[in-house]
Amino acid sequence: MRAVRIEEFGGPEVLVEAEVPDPVAGPGEVLVRVAAAGVNRADALLRAGVYHRVGRPPLIPGAEAAGVVAAVGEGVSDFAVGQRVVALDGVKSPGFYAELAAVPVTQVVALPDGVELTEAATLPIAWLSAWYCVRHLAKVTKEDTVVVKAAASGVGTAAVQIAAETGARVIALAGSAQKAAWAGEFGAHTTLDTSAYPDEAEVEEVLRLTDGRGADVVLDIVGGAAFARSLRQVGHGGRVVALANVALAPSTIDTRDFYPKNVAILGFQLTNRQRHGWDARADLRELAERVAAGAYRVPVETVLPLARARAAHEQLERRGNRGKIVLAVD
Repeated sequence: MRAVRIEEFGGPEVLVEAEVPDPVAGPGEVLVRVAAAGVNRADALLRAGVYHRVGRPPLIPGAEAAGVVAAVGEGVSDFAVGQRVVALDGVKSPGFYAELAAVPVTQVVALPDGVELTEAATLPIAWLSAWYCVRHLAKVTKEDTVVVKAAASGVGTAAVQIAAETGARVIALAGSAQKAAWAGEFGAHTTLDTSAYPDEAEVEEVLRLTDGRGADVVLDIVGGAAFARSLRQVGHGGRVVALANVALAPSTIDTRDFYPKNVAILGFQLTNRQRHGWDARADLRELAERVAAGAYRVPVETVLPLARARAAHEQLERRGNRGKIVLAVD
C-alpha cells in the first residue's frame, strides 16, 4: 500500500511517500481502507521528534481517519466489510497517513448517515477533545460563562459550538480580528481579538466582560504564558481546563492567582486518558450523531492528496488556516 512515513525526525521535508506492506487485521482488529485522514499538531510534533508518544523512525503519522471497513479480524462481529467508520489511533501504530490501517475495534465507531468522510476524519482528535473537556471535565451548563482560547482553531471552533449548545455564554478569544470574527460565526456571544489586548490587558478585558466576576470556565488551548492569564481570568469556584500547549513553552504561575478563589485546574490529554481506562466510543458515537443531526458545523478548510502531506504540514505550521486540514486518500 501507499503511505507517507517519517523517515527521520525533522521538518515537513522528512515526510516521504513510500510503498509498505499491507497491514492485516489481527484478532480484535478492524482493517480500515482510509478515505480521509485529519492533520493535527500532534502529527507535526511526532514528525519533529518531540511528541510524548515518540517512537523510532520510520513512523506513519496520523491519529484520526474515516473510511470503510476492508476486513475484520478474529472475534470482531460489530462491523461488516464496506461499512463506513471513523477511527482513532490513540493507542496503536501504524497511523492513518496510509491507504490501509489495522485498528483495535475499541478505536472504531460506525458512522451515521449525514456525515461526510472528510468531516468525520476530523472528529476523533480536536472535536472529541473539546467534547470531553466541555461535557465531562468542566461540566458546562447554561448557567456558565465560558472563555475559549484559540477559538479559531480546530479544538476552539468545536468547543465554542459544544459550549454554546448547552446554553452557556461563550466568549471566544483569537489572535487576530479576522480569526475572532470567524469564531463568532460558530455561536460565540462575544469575541475578543487578543492581538489588541496584549498580556495583562487581555485579563482586564475578560474581567470587564464578566462584570468583574471572571469566567466560570476557561478552556486553555494555548499554554505557555496564556495559562497564567487563564488563572486570573477565571472567577471564584471556576474551572480552568488545560488541554494543549501550542505555545510549546513553560507556564510560570503564581498560586495566589487561583487558590484563594477555590479554582479547579483540570488537565486533559486524549491518548493518555484512553490509556488510563476511558473508552472513547460512546462519546465519539454521540458526537457523530450530533454532527449528522446538524447541531454542529465541522469546518474543513483544505483537502490535499496524501502525496502532499508535506504541504499540509507546512500549511499547519504557518498557523494561518481556519478550519481543519485533511489528507484525501484515493
